[in-house]
Amino acid sequence: MAVSSFELSLPCRGTTVEVEFATTAPANPTAVLIPVTQSEGALEVPVTTLAGDGLLKALDAVGATGKKGEVTRVFHNDTLTIAFGLGDSGDIDEDTVRRAAGVVARGLRGVDKATITGEFGIRPIVEGLLLGGYSYTGMKSSQEDDSKDTTRITVIGKDNDADREAFKRAAVVAGATVLARDLVNTPSNFLYPESYAKVITEIAAQSKLNVEVFDEKQLKEQGFGGILSVGQGSNRPPRLVHLSWHPAEATTSLGLVGKGITFDTGGISLKPAANMENMISDMGGSAAVVAAISAAAQLELPLGIDAWVPLAENMPSGTATRPGDVITHYGGITSEILNTDAEGRLVLADALARASEDKPDYLIETSTLTGAQIVALGNRVMAVMGSDEFRDRVAATGRAVGEPGWAMPLLEEQEEELKSPVADIRNTNNARTAGMLFAGLYLSRFIAEDTQWVHLDIAGPSFNTSSPWGFTPKRASGTPVRTIVETMTQLAGT
Repeated sequence: MAVSSFELSLPCRGTTVEVEFATTAPANPTAVLIPVTQSEGALEVPVTTLAGDGLLKALDAVGATGKKGEVTRVFHNDTLTIAFGLGDSGDIDEDTVRRAAGVVARGLRGVDKATITGEFGIRPIVEGLLLGGYSYTGMKSSQEDDSKDTTRITVIGKDNDADREAFKRAAVVAGATVLARDLVNTPSNFLYPESYAKVITEIAAQSKLNVEVFDEKQLKEQGFGGILSVGQGSNRPPRLVHLSWHPAEATTSLGLVGKGITFDTGGISLKPAANMENMISDMGGSAAVVAAISAAAQLELPLGIDAWVPLAENMPSGTATRPGDVITHYGGITSEILNTDAEGRLVLADALARASEDKPDYLIETSTLTGAQIVALGNRVMAVMGSDEFRDRVAATGRAVGEPGWAMPLLEEQEEELKSPVADIRNTNNARTAGMLFAGLYLSRFIAEDTQWVHLDIAGPSFNTSSPWGFTPKRASGTPVRTIVETMTQLAGT
């Protein structure tokens, strides 16, 4: 099954392994992939299918332990056997399997055909293989054609609808995550508001989504002052993209909003030069939203969805917004700009106000919003704020699918800090304390009453600047696509 097979006007795409479903093992695979565990320090081979007699002894002979993240290769019964560790046999969940499958997938270069059973779960195995096998080499002039090196993996399941459906769903969700990774990894000289809107339109057409693109003239006519304010410093004008999926059987409605700052210099409040190249990732929220609604359409979820994606490039220039300026958002709320590097919340405010106008039952917004998120929760845990019940539900969903989320409060004491002497609110509190929570409080002003909503701050988890781990590659991770899709599935009741 091809993953993220959209035809898109991007300069390059990532690659990953190919997977197929079968109910019997194919003949003569290049390798068999065998999960192994440990119990009281001793190696165990719990999956007998494909393993063959004597495998435990062969693995013991080369020092395999079954610990998490361990990959061991042995030739056994004339076949390359690749054993991958799941750790303690009494402490295995879906994410353990997903991460282990991701580790083994990263080391399959040179393996033509492989086979694995779904005995530890079709879904985590397929997702782990596809996500862990992802590689993005970009635009290197010396790279060779790697298509001949693609590993094809047969996943063996039971001959029933449940396993087939689990395989299909895992492939769609992983494919959406790969799509988000490709968008985030694309350099900003190729992905800017106008070109990004074109790519989103291409995705919409191939996903059978309705799409509408607002250019700078329409944004001005309709009063999207936040988006225009952030984009006015660039010679590449902003855009707002609206995607919708409204199946006839839908009885619940969802609004999606994702931050799409295609490059963030900080504007007049210029960022430090060190590591600024990573700011190509400041549109990670938009990529996740676009990928998630595409997955909803592919899965034919009976849920009404409207996604609003504000796109802008935050640049310093003679036309850029200044600290001290006052802007008017869509819907009429005014903001005093204290720091132009707190720009994401300005474009999100407009999009949230417009999304709220449709009165959705639920609203999910995600963004690489604050460095304070990384200070508070590190690089792997997203912050979840919003309506208490929905916030806790989405945070738990993220943890369940391997995209850890942690519920955070909106602080009563920051209400005074939000006030401005010259506008309704101001875009930052200019303090070292609770900047992540202040941003969430700011966004709450643009949500309609009685709407169940969450804000997912993914500044750290969406872009991995360290070494690959589990099923997460270096650079774009695709977080929180799988959390959003799982939440949508729950809301749809499927």
